[in-house]
Amino acid sequence: MAEPRRDTRGIVDPSALLARVRFRRHPPAEALRRHVETYWFIDWDLPEPYASHVVPHPSVNVTFQWDEDEGPPYGEVTGIALGLFTRKLTGRGRVCGAKFWPGAFRPFAPWAPVSRWTGHALPVQDVFTRAAFAATPKDTARAVVTPADDRARVAALDAVLLSLAPEPDPQADLAGELVGRIRTDREMRRVGDLARSAGLSVRALQRLFSAYVGVSPKWIVLRYRIHEALELAGTRRDVDWAALAADLGYADQAHLVRDFTATVGVPPTVYATAQHTS
Repeated sequence: MAEPRRDTRGIVDPSALLARVRFRRHPPAEALRRHVETYWFIDWDLPEPYASHVVPHPSVNVTFQWDEDEGPPYGEVTGIALGLFTRKLTGRGRVCGAKFWPGAFRPFAPWAPVSRWTGHALPVQDVFTRAAFAATPKDTARAVVTPADDRARVAALDAVLLSLAPEPDPQADLAGELVGRIRTDREMRRVGDLARSAGLSVRALQRLFSAYVGVSPKWIVLRYRIHEALELAGTRRDVDWAALAADLGYADQAHLVRDFTATVGVPPTVYATAQHTS
């Protein structure tokens, strides 16, 4: 299997999480790679409960989970969380997830805008109502999470998602491309600039993002700013916060501190100090 990528962007205190769980990433089947960015697997066996915190990416996730002390395996579709996402891990368990590229989930459930799922986690059978596995969701979840071997889990996830047979959708491709521009181009700070680059009105761009991404373009601009600030706070001791605020397009340092604190729960300097003294 492919070695996991070490990118932990979005994870709050990644060293603490990785000290408690076994975390891996694997690529999906070739036919799914235009839709699914990565599969991610987490297994844990904890003597004490632990709460993991993530500043979510603008991606929908399909997960199959098994908290062994609490019941049988189950599957969920998790829309984009607007705030900090917290997952309490207890006892023994595992999660096998598929992280979709921004904009790429809509072809799997074309009957509703992706904004329908934003802020919600729903049973897979409530979203994929016409899928063959919807009638036996517990059996499907069990087939994904119970194998001990990662190759078997990957194969099971591939089978589940390929069975949904998504149709090509140029609008999904466009939405994903535009999110990519926001992620990689720091000059793309204004929604109007993004709309003009795509040959769309601002209103048309907002409708596209609601239907295919699930959140607004402005929300994504702010989220990627926080991801970068979070990563720097966790990996560098010498961050010039005023310079970073300007580089990320904030009016001043106070605006960066406000957004970081509202999302993560503590100011960036406090978070950075904790990361480098733990």
